[in-house]
Amino acid sequence: MTKLPLKLFSNIYGFVQNPLHRINLKAPPLYSIHARTFKTYDDPPPDYRDVELPEYRKLSVIPKVPQYYVNNKPPLLRRLHSDIRGPERVHNQLLHKHGGYLKYGSIEVIRNTVNKEMDTRKTFAIWRIDPLWKPVSKKSIGKRMGGGKGSVHHYATPVKAGRIIIEVGGKVDFEEVYPFLNRVAIKMPFDALVVSQEMLENLEKEANELHQNNINPFSFKHAIDNNMQGCNFWTSPRDKIYYDDFI
Repeated sequence: MTKLPLKLFSNIYGFVQNPLHRINLKAPPLYSIHARTFKTYDDPPPDYRDVELPEYRKLSVIPKVPQYYVNNKPPLLRRLHSDIRGPERVHNQLLHKHGGYLKYGSIEVIRNTVNKEMDTRKTFAIWRIDPLWKPVSKKSIGKRMGGGKGSVHHYATPVKAGRIIIEVGGKVDFEEVYPFLNRVAIKMPFDALVVSQEMLENLEKEANELHQNNINPFSFKHAIDNNMQGCNFWTSPRDKIYYDDFI
């Protein structure tokens, strides 16, 4: 019986290759575990080395009632909708390149959902709306008419069309934060949409292309500006500002 060299026993779980013959050192197992193949991607993963996360990464608590000075009563404002009519001119773009009224309940839904689903190790979120400041008055049910304006029932913050409500950034992709942001958008009291900076730029580009490629001279704007068929008799002054884009 010839003695096998030691280098042939380097792998004791399979066949040892011998220049002359094969020797089965161990019986094959009843089951085998196969390693999964690695998935190949066309593009390399994004680099987040230049992303700096803030110290506090969750959404802060917005007070239900705004803070006034001592012995100052909250003002009673008129029920004007001019603060929610028209487009948003300031907070309509994302800072960290990633219409209606919002009440305290909707704000808490946003804060609780985002803070629960968000991974604070690599993600942060910030508010892009003002705190609750507009008092909304309401009289009790069954009360007679008259008697002056009712007392303050709750506070709200106006949100115009195109306003960014919250912004989520960090070392994440859009596909990672879309699921829980979409669940929040569905629960809003007005139509909301989850967008990225690229989507905002595409929407603005598409709107500009539609406006430039419009060959119909008789548009709503042309009719209002030229008072065609006396249409300014039944149109409101706001139609001369927003035309048919916003109600």
